[in-house]
Amino acid sequence: MNARRAPRRWLLASPSGAIGLTLLLLLLITAIAGPELAGAAATRIDVPIAGQTPSSAHLLGTNALGQDIMARVLVASRLSLELALAATAISTGLGLILGALPSLSGPAVGRFVDWVIRVTVAFPGLLLVLFLAVVFGVTTYGALLAVGLAGVPYMARLVRSLIRSVENREFVAAARIAGARRGKVLTRHILPNVAEPLIINATMTAGSAVLAFAGLSFLGIGIQAPSYDWGQLLQTGQSQLYTNPAAILGPGAAVVAAGLAFNLLGDAAARHLSGDAAAGRSHQGQADVTPVTGGTSPAAGRDGEPLVSVRNLRVTYQSRSGTVRALRGVDLDIRRGESVGLVGESGSGKSAIGLAVAGLIDAQGAVRADVLSYAGKNLLILPNQAKRKLLGLDIAVVFQDPMSALNPVRRMGSQLTDGVRYHRRLRRRTAYELLQGKLAHVGISDPGRRLRHYPHQFSGGMRQRAVLAMGILDTPSLIIADEPTTALDVTTEGRVLALLRSIRDEHQAALLIISHDMSVIRRTTDRVLVVYAGRVIESLPTADLADQATHPYTRALLAAIPDIDGDRARPLAVIAGRPPDPTLTISGCAFAPRCPLVSDRCHRELPILIPVRNDHQVACWNQPQIGRVGAEIPARKDGNPVG
Repeated sequence: MNARRAPRRWLLASPSGAIGLTLLLLLLITAIAGPELAGAAATRIDVPIAGQTPSSAHLLGTNALGQDIMARVLVASRLSLELALAATAISTGLGLILGALPSLSGPAVGRFVDWVIRVTVAFPGLLLVLFLAVVFGVTTYGALLAVGLAGVPYMARLVRSLIRSVENREFVAAARIAGARRGKVLTRHILPNVAEPLIINATMTAGSAVLAFAGLSFLGIGIQAPSYDWGQLLQTGQSQLYTNPAAILGPGAAVVAAGLAFNLLGDAAARHLSGDAAAGRSHQGQADVTPVTGGTSPAAGRDGEPLVSVRNLRVTYQSRSGTVRALRGVDLDIRRGESVGLVGESGSGKSAIGLAVAGLIDAQGAVRADVLSYAGKNLLILPNQAKRKLLGLDIAVVFQDPMSALNPVRRMGSQLTDGVRYHRRLRRRTAYELLQGKLAHVGISDPGRRLRHYPHQFSGGMRQRAVLAMGILDTPSLIIADEPTTALDVTTEGRVLALLRSIRDEHQAALLIISHDMSVIRRTTDRVLVVYAGRVIESLPTADLADQATHPYTRALLAAIPDIDGDRARPLAVIAGRPPDPTLTISGCAFAPRCPLVSDRCHRELPILIPVRNDHQVACWNQPQIGRVGAEIPARKDGNPVG
């Protein structure tokens, strides 16, 4: 049974849902049948019985014209609910358009829309309704526009916040790699993931709209005679407050019932959906035990021009605290069939390198470089359509968290084949057959059945391999794996790493492995680049990492790796200090404040990569001293920090 499928009677499972649904059904029946059954009694004027108190003939009494108040309450239900639903449609529709506009137009429009939303939300809702009611005039349509437009800023703010929480997730980036345009990304990948809270908010907005219309009519600036709603009945009934309180209690109870119905339904929906989300997160699907193995022999074909060539790559972001310099000048070459590892602390810029190469730096970031080429093509000037096709088919990106890299509301088959279907114009059946073969290749059993599953029905390791299968659907030349084994158990980690090696050997694909785990780097890469504060500070063959690493930061990273044979009585080694603030300008070596070998020159001059030996470069002014002495880098005090 599909774990995503919820119980069919979830509304009746909670008291709030059952009460809300019952009230709403009664109100809808009344709105449909009330004017037909009670219309004549509501409009008939009978002066001799004017102002009567409740009786068996007139349950709520009569008004000053002898009209039956109960009949008028029933008739008014249609107009009251129609206006509330119409205002909700206006608020939701325009709020959705306004909140989604920045995602369709770009950062400049986004900043302007954010400013408009902040300014309008600053006004109290009731004050905004009253102001708009006066502007549009004291008519039924004026009240409708006033209530509907007053709710737009609040809905737009919610939509904007929800879209922001989703649009930077990996499955949206994967859709962009696949070539989907902004409109399709918004409607197919973002909005389905935020639809649930929007629906809940819409139900509660409808309840608020009922109260708003009643308030406007009670004040005399809403519905005008001869039309009437519950609010106008409250206004006309206040003259009978002391002689016939039922004239007020009747329409007042109707307003309260409608408000409760919508709000209780919204509350029940919120509880139900949050419960489904928790169940989906806890459900891991069937465990997969199919082993995956691959060869580890070095790949051939590494001669000739680099597949990826990067020179002086800079990536910056604008924030409230200033310009964030994620990358400060990175040089990088990756050849076909080569496996390159990027290591460093969190925030060092490893992921920014991979995203820049894949063209996934978001609109808030600026990418500059002297050279940024892929397969001899300049990515800086390549037309967008050609870039999307190149990056969509030739580059596979494996993100750190496969659950966030996959769209939770779409089945695996449809989303894993999006890219190849878009760029190769394949039919769905053909793409599915191709995907089944790739899923079997990465060790996922029964791939035909798995195509119909949702991401939460896959285990963590299976999701990671499914993402790899998506990447190799069209035999990519480069695979960028950003922390591909994070949060995986040792057995699953070994399978994923073996799979990466087998893909490299089989397809002669280049690998760019981003990780802070030195053991992963040692098992999967031929060459290591150590990244610190947005720059590459050392580059050397992986085989020489343990014995030939020269930079104090690289040595500190190696020393911080726990050793099973080490002295358990000693505290674990750490690197003293913290990385520099990315918003600050660094004149010398960024590692100088944490380095035990720091000199005056380190603070004044920026070290550049210089050759040490074959395929080994290091950016450190003290490298000759370290190489000559060959001694251990001294540890600082305060426990056992290194570096």
